[in-house]
Amino acid sequence: MPARPRVPCDHITLLFILAGGVLVLLTLLAVLTIAVPELADPLHLASVAGEPGVMDSLLLTFAAGFTAVLILALLGTPLAYLLARNEFRGKAVVEGLVDIPLILPHTVAGLMVYLLFMSRGLIGAPFAEAGFFFEDAFPGIVAAMVFVSTPYYVDGVREGFGKVPVRLEHVARTLGATRWYAFSRVVLPLTLRHIMSSALVAWGRAIGEFAAVVMIAYFPMVVSTLIYQRFATGGIAESRSVAFLMLALCLVLFIGIRWLMKHVGRYDDSA
Repeated sequence: MPARPRVPCDHITLLFILAGGVLVLLTLLAVLTIAVPELADPLHLASVAGEPGVMDSLLLTFAAGFTAVLILALLGTPLAYLLARNEFRGKAVVEGLVDIPLILPHTVAGLMVYLLFMSRGLIGAPFAEAGFFFEDAFPGIVAAMVFVSTPYYVDGVREGFGKVPVRLEHVARTLGATRWYAFSRVVLPLTLRHIMSSALVAWGRAIGEFAAVVMIAYFPMVVSTLIYQRFATGGIAESRSVAFLMLALCLVLFIGIRWLMKHVGRYDDSA
């Protein structure tokens, strides 16, 4: 395995380190303001972690986030491939619609989700007649998470597909592979790192959403709603403990997935 190149020690590099270090330091200080008081009082942290409502909220948030990412993988991956490989009339409109959640205030996104999936909404009404509800229910949480995280997944995966040369698909087709075989056995494996990275970012965006989720489903409470409720009723101490638990779990998961991503394939332009 080739050795990693060392960071050059020159004035430009030092300037960049100082500039980037400001952002890293701000993030570190934000983490420490939550972590230090909680680690200094482990008994209180353990008592909060042992509360059924807290663990239920954490499990609900993670489950809804993973469900949202699964839906994005099934629906967003084909869309990302089409956008990366094809030019068609109205493509700019499709790309604009995909990216709308990036520019919307969270409350506007929540209102859009609510109007669409409420019991009298365009999508919610037919489901409500069949006895399937989105309001104050798990499906509503997932719907809100999917809406706000779609651009993070689709844009990232589209970039990954765009980096895989089309000639590799053409070679596979000339050797007798079907379109699906060329996609699933050639293009998809070479885009796996982008898919995993985009899924991770989309998942983080999904579980961190508050406004869009709370407007369609205040109950059952996801972690963001629970933290807000604890802050309003119990103050900083109660909300900080729940926030620290979420922070610790997310940090472990993010580090684990980032490590895993180093061991999956990527396309090497120099090959």
